[in-house]
Amino acid sequence: MIPSNKPAPAVAATDSKPSRAKVRRAVRPSSKERNTKAQRRPSSTPRSGSKTAKILALLKRRGGASLAQLQKATGWQAHSVRGFLSGTLKKKMGLRVHSAKLEDGTRSYRVRSK
Repeated sequence: MIPSNKPAPAVAATDSKPSRAKVRRAVRPSSKERNTKAQRRPSSTPRSGSKTAKILALLKRRGGASLAQLQKATGWQAHSVRGFLSGTLKKKMGLRVHSAKLEDGTRSYRVRSK
């Protein structure tokens, strides 16, 4: 077939743009939906040698670990250790952290293996 030298037929200006009814925009999930998806993820195991792995090793011991021991292992302040216990271990990883007050007045934290 030999191409012709005729110009292409003109297209009306209204045909070049789709109507607004046909255009759909991608809807981002709300922050509530994003949070529920993040909560469904299975807990991952921490990298060996990380501070999370060190804390978990201390907490899985038979007697658990005191706040001072956790501070010494990580170099964190007391409020940071307590925040890590409640935020990362409880909420993000879904572990149960048990605490008990010992006879000498110190508090011991521990995690039971699943």
